[in-house]
Amino acid sequence: MLENVDVLTHSSIRIAKDKIIYIDPFKIDKEYNDADFIFCTHSHFDHFSIDDIKKVMTEKTKIVTVEETKGKLLELGFKEKEIIIAKPNMRYNIKGMKFITYNAYNLKHPKKNNWVGYNIRIGKFWYYIAGDTDNVKEIQKVKCDVAFLPVGGTYTMNYEEAADLANKLKPKVAIPTHYGSLVGSRDDAKMFASNLNPSIDCEIII
Repeated sequence: MLENVDVLTHSSIRIAKDKIIYIDPFKIDKEYNDADFIFCTHSHFDHFSIDDIKKVMTEKTKIVTVEETKGKLLELGFKEKEIIIAKPNMRYNIKGMKFITYNAYNLKHPKKNNWVGYNIRIGKFWYYIAGDTDNVKEIQKVKCDVAFLPVGGTYTMNYEEAADLANKLKPKVAIPTHYGSLVGSRDDAKMFASNLNPSIDCEIII
């Protein structure tokens, strides 16, 4: 499940399996320019970074994102057909890439923004990337094999809230994100791990 799965920094994830997927690329260390798909959960600079999108995109990359980012992507050179605007609580199948969107919100990220988390089917497994959210009721029944959950607090759940969500979701593996760069620390990731049900494996990748 975790082969060729990396949390690069903060909430920036790269999954290189049949297709190469980036989620919320941020602080990318070099020009990869190999993305088949890019997913962005919302428009904040640490999740939607034009400089970092440039480092991973190709002429054929499709980008799944939220409405308010579309204008910048068109300016960057994405064609209209390559931009998929995601809304919460929808199912998509884009050239064989299956994913489900879920709400991602809290007091600092209002629900009315329609920002999202993604549950992406890769091979036979589901990978849930929660985005910047609290432990809200809409996401407490997500069915996934791997859950990437923010633990840093301030703009997202803290480690206790994230662990409570993980224990409700019961993934095979839970991976903490959104710490160590702008908010939170590796200690938050460790405390997240210590609060998980023993049946859930935890991988601290950052």
